[in-house]
Amino acid sequence: MIMEELNNKKSVRSFLKNLPLKFLAIAALFLGALLMFGFITHEVLFEKDDVFDNRIIDILSPYATESSIRVMRFFTFFGSGNFLLPAYILLTGYYAVKRKKVLAINIALIAFTSYALSFTAKRIFQRARPNLPLIEALKTYSFPSGHALSSFIFCSILIYLLWRVRLHLLWKWTLSVFLFLFSITIGISRIILKMHYPTDVLAGFCLGFAWVILSFYILNRMKRS
Repeated sequence: MIMEELNNKKSVRSFLKNLPLKFLAIAALFLGALLMFGFITHEVLFEKDDVFDNRIIDILSPYATESSIRVMRFFTFFGSGNFLLPAYILLTGYYAVKRKKVLAINIALIAFTSYALSFTAKRIFQRARPNLPLIEALKTYSFPSGHALSSFIFCSILIYLLWRVRLHLLWKWTLSVFLFLFSITIGISRIILKMHYPTDVLAGFCLGFAWVILSFYILNRMKRS
């Protein structure tokens, strides 16, 4: 019995040792994002802990001026379906015309599943939105932020496509950082406009990050098989 356990432990160590470092890093990031999402969900929805939300709202409230609200309305548009749906159609259409149909289908699949993920999560958790929003009130649920989730996934797709083209490395890094910060700004706009709690936005980013990793991993595996 003891020898059997020792052999099992050796097999596990051998298996882990043979795994590529890249795979382990990706798996760690994926699990970390899911754990963070689970932690936020537990603290906010089950423990009803609103300390983090209140602190962030107190920090951002002074910036909710008339001019900043106009700027935030501009940014929040890029996380809405009014922008993302036509953007995805143009993107998939472009690669379909370029005869890169597999890439076009993959983009469409990630777009559709990310919307389904956001819709399903909202229906499961059913958190009410903040009171007194600074723009039009929405009747949908608040957790997680669909704008944060969807914009992060869309910008991640653009970053992925960016690294596939022939472009100077400096430009690739510069545009990648810009797209990442752009998605973060969209999330912040939802807080300043009082459309979401900070934890809604943070949970949206975590779920979006995990979904991007899982989606690209599955699609790459399908491509190799």
